[in-house]
Amino acid sequence: MSSRGSAVRLTKSTDGIVSRLINRRISTRITRVLAGLRRPPSPDAVTVVASALVAGGGLAFASGYPALGGLLAQLGSIIDGVDGELARALGRQSRAGALLDTVLDRLADIALLFGMSLAAVAAGYSPLLVVAVSLLAATGDLMVSYIHAVGEKLAQRHPVLVGRIPGVASRDVRLFIAFLAGLAGRPLEGLAAIALLGHSYTVAKTVELLSFLEKENQHTS
Repeated sequence: MSSRGSAVRLTKSTDGIVSRLINRRISTRITRVLAGLRRPPSPDAVTVVASALVAGGGLAFASGYPALGGLLAQLGSIIDGVDGELARALGRQSRAGALLDTVLDRLADIALLFGMSLAAVAAGYSPLLVVAVSLLAATGDLMVSYIHAVGEKLAQRHPVLVGRIPGVASRDVRLFIAFLAGLAGRPLEGLAAIALLGHSYTVAKTVELLSFLEKENQHTS
């Protein structure tokens, strides 16, 4: 890696617990290798690969290979850290890249959750129950991303850094739940855990953001 890249901090203060304890230990090593290549891949290309892995996890779940689905989801989660690290290391961060990452992350998550839903139906669970739990998981997944995006815009800082509740429902955590659910062959339970975590975190973080914004408004009025 170049001297410029070696001085760049690859991790982020908003990393979730799985990223800090597992993912970054692997992704930063991959990034250093890639950044040291004569022609490093573009961060956008890495984004596409990461999303394809997560979406492929959904396909594996739906095809009757939940363990493989979980492994692909976790591998995609690790590679998902590489694109941002590589962009920072190479000085190639851009708003276009951030937009692409956000859109592909959401699409890949939906594909994964849909695949887990089909696996749950194949396992013999009531289709109505699966639909209900899957909708809660999908909306919980999307609401975490939404509260982070809107909260950061309004509070001028990432919502994880507001209040006392850490990023316990961040994408790395949700994908790790899918990973564990796949290994255990329990797709419905994984969906339920993602749903509960996503919605409870959204409510709690909304309360914290409201309190923060009200205090900020009082200070400026």
